[in-house]
Amino acid sequence: MPPMGWNSWDSYGLSITETESKQNADWLAAHLKVDGWQYVVVDQGWYVQNPEAKPGAFRFTMSADGRYQPAVNRFPSATSDAGFKPLASYVHSLGLRFGIHVIRGIPRGAVARDLPIAGSPYHAAQAADRTDTCPWNADNFGVKDNAAGQAYYNSVAQLYANWGVDFVKVDCIAAHPYKGDEIRMLSQALRKVGRPMLLSLSPGPAPLNKAAELIQWAQMWRISDDVWDHWAHDKKLNFSQSVLEQFPVAASWSKYGGDGHWPDADMLPIGYLGPRPGEGTARQSKLTHDEQQTLMTAWAIFRSPLFIGGNLTKTGSSTLALLTNREVLAVNQRATGQHQVMNDGRQAVWLSKQPAGNGVYVALFNLSDSEESLRYPLQSLGLGKTLFAVRDLWAQRDLIRSDQLKVKLAPHTSALYLVR
Repeated sequence: MPPMGWNSWDSYGLSITETESKQNADWLAAHLKVDGWQYVVVDQGWYVQNPEAKPGAFRFTMSADGRYQPAVNRFPSATSDAGFKPLASYVHSLGLRFGIHVIRGIPRGAVARDLPIAGSPYHAAQAADRTDTCPWNADNFGVKDNAAGQAYYNSVAQLYANWGVDFVKVDCIAAHPYKGDEIRMLSQALRKVGRPMLLSLSPGPAPLNKAAELIQWAQMWRISDDVWDHWAHDKKLNFSQSVLEQFPVAASWSKYGGDGHWPDADMLPIGYLGPRPGEGTARQSKLTHDEQQTLMTAWAIFRSPLFIGGNLTKTGSSTLALLTNREVLAVNQRATGQHQVMNDGRQAVWLSKQPAGNGVYVALFNLSDSEESLRYPLQSLGLGKTLFAVRDLWAQRDLIRSDQLKVKLAPHTSALYLVR
């Protein structure tokens, strides 16, 4: 089943604290765990002591063997050798799973001091590729595909296992650029330590021609650049994929999702994005409620991992309703054969199969800026009937039996049905 949880980036950027992490974990446990949401992920920069500074002026927390440690001024329980173990234990006590974000590579500071690599005869300079840095984050050097490089990744994987980490999001590795050797090395390191840890690769667009390699080594990989709260392309956010732009990309990846390996359409930028979001200023999502529901419909039938970006502690009733509709979540978690059957730029139709009961899920999307009448003949589903039982999953009500789906949809809205 695609993983479901919460990630701190959309609401806290680099600056999430231990208290804020626990508050969101508490809220998830109280309101969402029952519906299958389980991961709490601390995103980028947890080892930065002064996240308000500009790049180049950051003060990092690092061990004597060159591994980043949580900044104690932000995560007070991470004292001495504890690291994230106390926070992970707290999250686990709620019946949830704990995750962290890292940038691929080895810290520049470790290389400059040629620190020893834990559990090995090697040193940082032997592992580092000084010609390789992430184009948008220069904190680390890339890691060479050699024994020293593998030893470094083995050392961080063991550290995360010791902390009780369940989910590792690795950035600057799936695209911008794609780093296949480091993906393999990280995956091998995580598998070696004996603790199940889900490997999530970011950002996208991951290359389609590497699908088999991604399936072999990772459980999640991003299919696009960051998705923020805008329906159509925004020239001010050229780094960001719009919801509308995600439809054809998702269609191209849909056949690769399943069996524990999931193309990732990115986080759900819904609800309140604040107080210190990773982009822009604190705000309610700029997506309308209809657009947020369309995003949920699309992510559900595509079977993307679902990671909430909004501040859970400020979740309103309308956002909560989007996140707790069990009939919609079942499409994401248990359906099979997800695929797009048409997209003419104004309307789109997706189908997937109900795992039991021989039903078919049908999602209808109005992608245009004006009202559209959508009609879909149900005989094309091949169920051998002339009239079909139809259930509206968002409204959670049965409709009259029919031979077609026929609905008027306002701009940017969608509908999701179970047909039997």
